[in-house]
Amino acid sequence: MKFLAAAVLFALCQIPVAASAQNMNADDLKWVNQCINDNKGEPGATPAIVRAYCICMNEKMDNNESQSITQWEKSHPAERRACDKQSGWR
Repeated sequence: MKFLAAAVLFALCQIPVAASAQNMNADDLKWVNQCINDNKGEPGATPAIVRAYCICMNEKMDNNESQSITQWEKSHPAERRACDKQSGWR
């Protein structure tokens, strides 16, 4: 079962982000995939919800931000709450 979940998560990471408000570049994709990896296994964290959350957080961050999404979310609780709500998580 864990293999199936990992395979689904990997497949979802490969799908282009058509619903994103901004075009994602390779750097954005790297950070989003790291965020997905950081949050897998969290309670209520289906692959689709985690992906939506990570994309939302990435979009809220400045393009010149050097922190990972996981680091950045700790100092930006309002943005985290907004992305929780938008993604349907928590």
